[in-house]
Amino acid sequence: MTTLSDVAKEANVSKMTVSRVINHPEQVTPELRAMVEKAMESLNYHPNSIAQALVNNRSNVVKFVTLEDIDTTEPYYMNLLFGFARGLNSKQYAMQLVTDPDQIEKGRADGYLITGARNKNYDMFDKLDKPFVLFGENHRGYDFVDSDNQMAEKMATQYALDRLYKHIIFIGIDIKEPFEYSREAGYINTLQQHQLIPQIYRVANHSHIAEKLVHEHFKEFKKDTCFICASDRIAIGVVRALQSEDARIPEDFGVIGFDGVFLDQVSNPKLTTIKQPIFEMGEMLAKMLLQKIAQSGSPQGEIMLKPKLVRRQTTR
Repeated sequence: MTTLSDVAKEANVSKMTVSRVINHPEQVTPELRAMVEKAMESLNYHPNSIAQALVNNRSNVVKFVTLEDIDTTEPYYMNLLFGFARGLNSKQYAMQLVTDPDQIEKGRADGYLITGARNKNYDMFDKLDKPFVLFGENHRGYDFVDSDNQMAEKMATQYALDRLYKHIIFIGIDIKEPFEYSREAGYINTLQQHQLIPQIYRVANHSHIAEKLVHEHFKEFKKDTCFICASDRIAIGVVRALQSEDARIPEDFGVIGFDGVFLDQVSNPKLTTIKQPIFEMGEMLAKMLLQKIAQSGSPQGEIMLKPKLVRRQTTR
């Protein structure tokens, strides 16, 4: 069995240095840490996670906290959760799922991943005494991981223009949150670059509400219109409304969604959409949170992952 001494010999450092890399990585230089970790990997050495936790007075548990309802018909959060869990495996951390905000600080945990955060929750975050990271953009300086929302809708809007749709309409989510502002900004900025006037509607993030909106305004929509939607749920509602109005998709009306997790594939016709790298974001959140815990809560900044436009049957 490989020992701490074997790792020290392989890396040509002292056992104390190896111990610091394992238990207090913030106390060693990145170069030294990389050298020891390379030796550990080469020798297939895995520190005793229970002993590590005792040394550091840690639980080796983090909490996955969601502050919004998880709709079981769309496995968006399931993808995020599995990515997060895989990211924790490398450091032998366990995860606890929390859906009640009052339970966040009950029981032992070394830190929190918080999803579904809204402006109303920020005062609560300031009172947390453990490291935490957010899934989703924020303007309060909290560490976060998200896809690049502004870039995403720039891609969607430019694609609609490239497919020769003359009228580009944005249907956003009716909430005043940073990610929504960024998505609208991507759409607006792209249209302005082409000297076109933005047209924006906002609805709750439910397909039946988006469907009702399109029915109510259908006579106002001209042929050669593409709807840029802030979610696949909204996009599916738009598709259903267009179909019931006997509108031709994608010849006369195009639809582009946002998320690319599940609903885009069960839609008929299948949705052209902006696909978020949900699984990768989960892994990145785990890495950021564990690093923040190891560094005693030091700020980690923000990470924006690049989304991808997936062309399917709702655009020509």
